[in-house]
Amino acid sequence: MLDKLEQLPADPILGLAAVCRADPNPQKVDLTVGIYMDEQGVCPVFDAVQHAQRALVAEETSKAYMPPAGDEAFNQGIQRLVLGSDSPALRDGRVSSVQTPGGCGALRIGAEIINAATTGARVWVSDPTWPVHIPLLGSVGLKFETYRYYEPAGHGVDFDGMVADLKAAAAGDVVLLHGCCHNPCGADLSLQQWGVIADMAERQGFTPFIDIAYQGLGDGLDQDAAGLRLLVSRLPEVIIAASCSKNMGLYRERAGAAIFVCRDGENARALVSQGLVAARRVYSMPPAHGALLAGRILSDEVLGELWRIELVAMCERINGLRN
Repeated sequence: MLDKLEQLPADPILGLAAVCRADPNPQKVDLTVGIYMDEQGVCPVFDAVQHAQRALVAEETSKAYMPPAGDEAFNQGIQRLVLGSDSPALRDGRVSSVQTPGGCGALRIGAEIINAATTGARVWVSDPTWPVHIPLLGSVGLKFETYRYYEPAGHGVDFDGMVADLKAAAAGDVVLLHGCCHNPCGADLSLQQWGVIADMAERQGFTPFIDIAYQGLGDGLDQDAAGLRLLVSRLPEVIIAASCSKNMGLYRERAGAAIFVCRDGENARALVSQGLVAARRVYSMPPAHGALLAGRILSDEVLGELWRIELVAMCERINGLRN
């Protein structure tokens, strides 16, 4: 049976990274996978993460499975981080979340939920978008449309083209949006433009699905989530894929969350049950270590402040190198 399978070509990015690792040239620079490197070419561990890790190792008494929905401190912390601690949706109990293996896991669980809710739903993705979006979401059978996004001549958003294309998005469709730091083009919507998208969603009935993988790496933690929060404040339903891979440097620890903003608390509880069934099908139980670290940082005032200081310093270095 297995001998009938042919060798497939390597992933364009991961394959190139493997070639780079094998290259003996000491002057090589690896610009393939999107991870932060310091001056020595090392992907560093945040001090806040190291403090949290030492405390976790000292206190941990078991390696039993996590609860199916994940670590509660992490789920609550990531909701506050993304939506804001003063979010009316949180206050009203309209939000639920499921801890996932990174942002990719959150995208997949979101796709499973969309497919369960609306058979044959169309997902509108930006042109360009992160190359993994389409195969990842399409793996559950979702269909895709594209909307114009990047305007190369002006190095910005082709907002007129985006709006014109999204006028065809119907009730029951899903529009995938990058919360900040658009991958791959880097051009983000202004808050006013987010407001226009909210107007369209209200009028046409489509559901936003926001991938926020880089919160804090653009203009700041709150600024980067401002557009997302505007949509949440105005719309009855929003799906969010969040990740701590970039902003906490927890890449291989796979700490992510699928967050559902629902019409009411009853619907929010229903979404957790749907998410758990989907997770059981896909990966069964979430990984523990990264979420426990992130949950500790997000719930501890001292560690949280240390992490924010480190994140700002990292962003300043990135922007300094670019300029």
